[in-house]
Amino acid sequence: MAAEIFDPRAADLLRPGEVLERLATGAAWGEGPVWMHEDGSVLWSDIPNNRMLRWHEAQGMSVWREAIDFVNGHTREADGSLLHCSHGQRAIVRTRIGPQGQPLGDEVLVDRYQGRRLNSPNDIVVKSDGTIWFSDPPYGIVSDHEGHKAESELGDNYVFRFDPRSGALDIVSDFVEEPNGLAFSPDESVLYVSDTSAALRQDGGGHHHIVAFDVVDGRTLARPRIFAQVSPGLSDGFRLDSRGWIFTSSADSVQVYHPDGTRLARIPVPEKVGNLTFGGPSRDELYVAASASLYRIRLNACGIQRP
Repeated sequence: MAAEIFDPRAADLLRPGEVLERLATGAAWGEGPVWMHEDGSVLWSDIPNNRMLRWHEAQGMSVWREAIDFVNGHTREADGSLLHCSHGQRAIVRTRIGPQGQPLGDEVLVDRYQGRRLNSPNDIVVKSDGTIWFSDPPYGIVSDHEGHKAESELGDNYVFRFDPRSGALDIVSDFVEEPNGLAFSPDESVLYVSDTSAALRQDGGGHHHIVAFDVVDGRTLARPRIFAQVSPGLSDGFRLDSRGWIFTSSADSVQVYHPDGTRLARIPVPEKVGNLTFGGPSRDELYVAASASLYRIRLNACGIQRP
């Protein structure tokens, strides 16, 4: 079964005969896939092994970089720079990218809020105005498995907005208990943020839902509401297509939601899903980082080309 359809609006989500294909395997836990248009490759994090992997259609899988301080989520800036959420440095790091997709150098953009170290930035998006929005849960400081064990200096978990032009870092929400994945709607009027506070709980408590916020004046968040309860598992990360459909991770599949909150479909994946991204020349290929492997499926959907 390539997909399970729950709503007729998603009847043509998959192309005829299209199935999920495993492109590569060998990670300990993969997250944060990002499309590199310069050379038609996908990069993603193998966090416990403290490295980034690369897949290319003709060249297969290789190690792109090692000893990179437990980076998690990634995204691109308008000029092609690659942004990383570094658990190890507890920072947002920028890598300049050359014309063939090669790294040219790193710089730490932000690692402190009012003099206190961030927790462990996890996922990241860039708004069309160039501002950088990211989640900062505790997952990189609770142990040495995906970062460096440490006490939180902030005492809470926030969603931040960073303006690289002014250097200003602002808290935009403390509503989500443990913010994780995040993404804007196509018109940037809504920011979706997942709460994965159930991940570390041993008592069955915590959350596994996505929260929707209205974006006010392009810089603040208002009217938080529960958009969807994701089950089984968690909404670790997600991306939107040009229609505003949300493609989110879960324990056994990629689940697809309409902006009205209706679950449209699920695409079964044989491993626990971490994150996903759209790629390919037409942005109609969905790349899925799931446990040890990277998967791809071609869809009748086009990812938002932002930045």
